[in-house]
Amino acid sequence: MLSLSDFDFDLPEDLIALRPAVPRSASRMLVSKDGELHDSTVADLGSWLQPGDLLVFNNTKVIPSRLAGTRTRNTTHGSGVSQIEATMIERLTSDTWRALAKPLKRLAVGDTIMFGNLAAEVLGKAEGQVELQFSKSGDKLDDAFRDIGHMPLPPYIASKRAADSRDLEDYQTVFASELGAVAAPTASLHFDAPLLQSLEELGVGKTEVTLHVGAGTFLPVKTEDISEHKMHSEWGEVSSQAADTIAETLKNGGRVIPVGTTALRIIETAALETGSIQPWKGDTDIFITPGFDFKVTSALMTNFHLPKSTLLMLVSALIGLETTRDVYQHALDEKYRFFSYGDSSLLFRH
Repeated sequence: MLSLSDFDFDLPEDLIALRPAVPRSASRMLVSKDGELHDSTVADLGSWLQPGDLLVFNNTKVIPSRLAGTRTRNTTHGSGVSQIEATMIERLTSDTWRALAKPLKRLAVGDTIMFGNLAAEVLGKAEGQVELQFSKSGDKLDDAFRDIGHMPLPPYIASKRAADSRDLEDYQTVFASELGAVAAPTASLHFDAPLLQSLEELGVGKTEVTLHVGAGTFLPVKTEDISEHKMHSEWGEVSSQAADTIAETLKNGGRVIPVGTTALRIIETAALETGSIQPWKGDTDIFITPGFDFKVTSALMTNFHLPKSTLLMLVSALIGLETTRDVYQHALDEKYRFFSYGDSSLLFRH
């Protein structure tokens, strides 16, 4: 039985990338293929692919959902004002979100927080989270987030620097179109228009699916027995067009290569019931660990992940635990840049 400690490693802090490479495709890329490791670059991705291969991108769009505001409360001792930071993690209705807030102890049910001219009432508190009902809803609320919000950078970046105007572009993929994520599908951040054009000219196809990445992607696994870990669900969709494109690729002998663990999770979800890719829409909490039977994925392009994370377990399921350890040791030795703004890897199944 695999345990949490099987997926641990020591990462020097100076390998955590705080800004992306410029241009996007200038990132390094570690390739694992046929039992060998190769140092390459994202710009050279085409040399590792062949005509008829298919890249699958997640077209989710990140909401600038980290808000800074104030809570004013009248008490018997006068008015009390507290600075509050809230990060939206799940939309519940058109005007209500579940959020992480700090300092949480400063908030009580019934409080109103003012984020500029946007008001939010605290409807509830539970399990370290708050439920906020905003004074705007739907598209108007999304517009307000874009006007006043900051990109919800992962904790390992946000703890070292504040989000700024550069992140509004850096932390969004070039094909982001479906608004709803609170974290970026970061493997796709390496792609820009020239790279996409060069891959098209090589005969490499592409299709898009949607998985709205939730804050659960950053939550650590806390159970030593990894089978006891409960994944947070995320909404996703594989359209009929995407399913047909993937099925046709496989029929013709091409390789299906999801760009990012989120794209992989949604296409494997869509193939879970029947064993072959089907149109699919809904919430998925698929947890991919060693022993998983992949139905669609031939290879994966992904960044380097946190120790003890569900994403590292997914990588180990695809290429094997020992190969994963070799890949990560090589990345550490060669000082690849880690996590959301870091370098990439291209991992072929054995």
